[in-house]
Amino acid sequence: MQVLLRTKGYQVLTATDGLQAIEVAVQEVPDLILLDLRLPKIDGLSVTRHLRRHSELRAVPIVIVSGYDATKYREAALDAGCDDYLMKPIDFDRLEDLLQNTIPLVAAANK
Repeated sequence: MQVLLRTKGYQVLTATDGLQAIEVAVQEVPDLILLDLRLPKIDGLSVTRHLRRHSELRAVPIVIVSGYDATKYREAALDAGCDDYLMKPIDFDRLEDLLQNTIPLVAAANK
């Protein structure tokens, strides 16, 4: 996914665990956060709840990208503050639509 996003011109920041994801997001304030449910140290839903407490990150869209069945976890992700849920394997057409529809909205809101 990183390679695809970079070839399409997106700047990609990565984290190896939930704590690092919080640190990177707070420092960089990205336009969009793609987050797995299962992360070392802190899971994706806990990361989302933590990020939503930061005023500068409240409007940043957070999308869970997971192999876990969306029928079981989508509602929990939305309740935690996520904006969407993508199943693995990634449907790259859906991801592209999400990026095109989300990132311009974030840029317009920040102007």
